Amino acid sequence: MELGTGIGWRPEIADAVEELPGVDWVEVVAENICPGHLPAALTRLRSRGTRIIPHGVSLGLGGADRPSQQRLADLAERATALGAPLVTEHIAFVRAGGVLTASPQLEAGHLLPVPRTWDALKVLCENVRIAQDSLPVPLALENIAALISWPDEELTEGQFLAELVERTGVGLLIDVANLHTNHINRGEHPVKALDELPVEAIAYVHVAGGIERDGVWHDTHAHPVTQPVLDILSALRDRVTPPGVLLERDDDFPPAEELAAELTSIRTTVGAAPAGRTPDARGEVRAAARGGTTAPAAGTPEAPGGARAHGGPETRPQEREETGAEENPGARERLALGQAALLSALVAGTPTPEGFDSRRLRVQSRALAAKRADVVAKVAPELPEILGRGYRDAFLAYAKSRPMQAGYRRDALDFAEALLIAGRPEDESARRLLTGWWEERAAPHPPRRATRFVRAARAALSRR
Repeated sequence: MELGTGIGWRPEIADAVEELPGVDWVEVVAENICPGHLPAALTRLRSRGTRIIPHGVSLGLGGADRPSQQRLADLAERATALGAPLVTEHIAFVRAGGVLTASPQLEAGHLLPVPRTWDALKVLCENVRIAQDSLPVPLALENIAALISWPDEELTEGQFLAELVERTGVGLLIDVANLHTNHINRGEHPVKALDELPVEAIAYVHVAGGIERDGVWHDTHAHPVTQPVLDILSALRDRVTPPGVLLERDDDFPPAEELAAELTSIRTTVGAAPAGRTPDARGEVRAAARGGTTAPAAGTPEAPGGARAHGGPETRPQEREETGAEENPGARERLALGQAALLSALVAGTPTPEGFDSRRLRVQSRALAAKRADVVAKVAPELPEILGRGYRDAFLAYAKSRPMQAGYRRDALDFAEALLIAGRPEDESARRLLTGWWEERAAPHPPRRATRFVRAARAALSRR
């Protein structure tokens, strides 16, 4: 299916998207639309024949639990409402804990990497088959960007994706910006991944911008697309003509002419990709024989968390035969324990699990808290208006002891409740406004002191 050139549709750039030349299709975040009340701009695009593809972010198909039937039904409803030719999601986990670990379920509010092990692959494949059976159109899955690596991984990213496609027939959404991110953050060579990928399974490609801070690449979707990312797109184009390529932008939106220029740059790269260009260990480009393999640059360090810088440990064929079979008792439980320990360290301050890079976990933890504060400010813009400059510090202090457990909207209410219980904000007028905001959305009156003690006791018991 040929898609052409697309852009991620966001309300902030809805008018610009309608006017941009050469936009063949758009992608929408599935959880951000209501099938019965589509934004007028999306309806106009659809009436013009522009294809619209829903892109999910909350299924957590890489998690230990089987996917929620309600979430799958919601995604299917959106695909039908939009007349979408396919739907997409991520190879990631977004929550952990719960029944499999007999512990409280925690929400990451972010896409976290799945360990590239045979256990995790088996669970992922089962979850993907469940999703495929529940959706009215084909499914394609995206590789994610990550700051951290799992210890003792058994497959490279390319091998993991190839096995996934072979076992399930699922399509791939390859994000070349994420390949660049993982190159900087985890030492994984993007061309090695491309060489190992079943490129014929690619449904489309994502391109996005980011920024490097303190030696860590942040996949922000709020900065211009960099040349190293376009170089990886070029290397992919040397191997296959992608059916579609899409520009993602989620924040700090530039003027329409800058978006148009980035789309032009993407079209040019796809249309005239020079053969045999291979990113080196820092993402720059050097000539290489087309179809050949490229070793990492001399002195490339090992990736944090145990994965080798040039793509991870080699796979032993017998492991596929022994652990890739359908009968693999305990795979979900083992995966659940590992993911719960990691997520708890990231959002609840528990000790770093063995084998992980504690410095990287601290970076990831701060990034998760910052994103959580930003998203809560978007879903509940009244809170930063009421609290003013003190909003961010207050929220980050709250987040240190209160992991998210039921999504961002509930998180906003819990944050406001915590402030009111503590007698904050100190300004009486602001506290009155916050009380009114909370009452309209949660309950007829703020929680009393007795409620505070009961909830604190329950929280203490749950952490034991």
